[in-house]
Amino acid sequence: MGSRFPSHQLSNGLYVSGRPEQPKEKAPTICSNVMPYTGGDIKKSGELGKMFDLHVEKSRKSGPLGNAPSRNTSFGGAASNSGPVSNSGGRSNYSGSLSSSVPGAGGSARAKSNSGPLNKHGEPTKRSSGPQSGGVTPMARQNSGPLPPVLPTTGLITSGPISSGPLNPSGAPRKVSGPLDSASSMKMRATSFAHNQAVTNLNTEDGYTIQGSFPKPILWAVILLFVMGFIAGGFILGAVHNAILLIVVVVIFGFVAALLIWNACWGRRGAIGFVNRYPDADLRTAKDGQYVKVTGVVTCGNFPLESSFQRVPRCVYTSTSLYEYRGWDSKAANTEHRRFTWGLRSMERHAVDFYISDFQSGLRALVKTGYGARVTPYVDESVIIDINPDNKDMSPEFLRWLRERNLSSDDRIMRLKEGYIKEGSTVSVMGVVQRNDNVLMIVAPSEPISTGCQWAKCVLPTNIDGLVLRCEDTSNIDVIPV
Repeated sequence: MGSRFPSHQLSNGLYVSGRPEQPKEKAPTICSNVMPYTGGDIKKSGELGKMFDLHVEKSRKSGPLGNAPSRNTSFGGAASNSGPVSNSGGRSNYSGSLSSSVPGAGGSARAKSNSGPLNKHGEPTKRSSGPQSGGVTPMARQNSGPLPPVLPTTGLITSGPISSGPLNPSGAPRKVSGPLDSASSMKMRATSFAHNQAVTNLNTEDGYTIQGSFPKPILWAVILLFVMGFIAGGFILGAVHNAILLIVVVVIFGFVAALLIWNACWGRRGAIGFVNRYPDADLRTAKDGQYVKVTGVVTCGNFPLESSFQRVPRCVYTSTSLYEYRGWDSKAANTEHRRFTWGLRSMERHAVDFYISDFQSGLRALVKTGYGARVTPYVDESVIIDINPDNKDMSPEFLRWLRERNLSSDDRIMRLKEGYIKEGSTVSVMGVVQRNDNVLMIVAPSEPISTGCQWAKCVLPTNIDGLVLRCEDTSNIDVIPV
């Protein structure tokens, strides 16, 4: 039956529409020389080894190799060699091993590409996934696969990968939960604070000193006058039996001694009073190089601190002090510790750069208290714990803190104080305004600032060196969230 549409019959007897497909000509097979097997070693890969700046290793032959085949020579006529092929053939710069040639497989060897050595039956040998033991022929060496990892410097061979820690079923490192060694972590943190350039270590007590109030020549002159007055008063008393001069000298000496003792006890409070009474400045109108006082909210910089004992995070200033009371037979906390007084045994005080937002202008300034700057902190410290021989075992955290710093915990009366300025606290800063490329900073002054004489409180003048930080006890005060 005729049809206008062409159709043809398939081999299974089914008629389909369309013209029969023309048989496609097979592309000619281009035969190439089988590359010698390198066993996955870069050093034996010729040109690839040169890319990694490695020298090609020259292996020994197990027998002479005559008439080395060129690039287009088949393996059917190649001589039997059980050793690696040398670099003596045409462009062949590769080294590897060839098995015995297969008889009668000339044409198939050309069209078939082998990726490894052949055994005596003409089949590819199985690739091994690890190094072979002794007594194995060179044909059964380690084949393709990743290079073995470089051993650690200790030379210890482990059963897992070089990456430390156990692995999960998918092969990724498994996270191990659990507390870390607190002693080692605290020591690492204390070491990082001590050796970090961004942290200023203030390991000196900020107590009031008479030497800071008067120059040394004036002090020595006053001492010399009193010595001469006592000598003169004693001579007149012995010669003419008149004690008026001696009484006057004793009264003046008592007044001066009481004044010095008063300042030694209340001098720090006088300096804090000077800071509190100093008027706040407006950063909008402050000139470059002007000494100002700024009060505002603190924001952490790039390197926040953490308090030593209570571990309060995100602080810009931390101070932890350990004091000891010395009785008649007690040990001294330091070389200048007197009896029946509290002496400083250990102090950890750190400060870093931070930002302060001025209450009056709303501007934000960078306070440069880090990187070894000169800082005078007036930050209130609160008593954390009091320890005596009866209750020293009641606080395991305090004993741990002592062990981490290699401090003894024998029968001593100790007191631990801690103060800090955490993010969100209200702080008063006194320093010099510095403007640099539209960046407002407060830096330490080049010379100390005198507080002046406070006659109403009988407080002598003292010098304040560097930046001044004033913050009240914030342990029981809610801070402003930032």
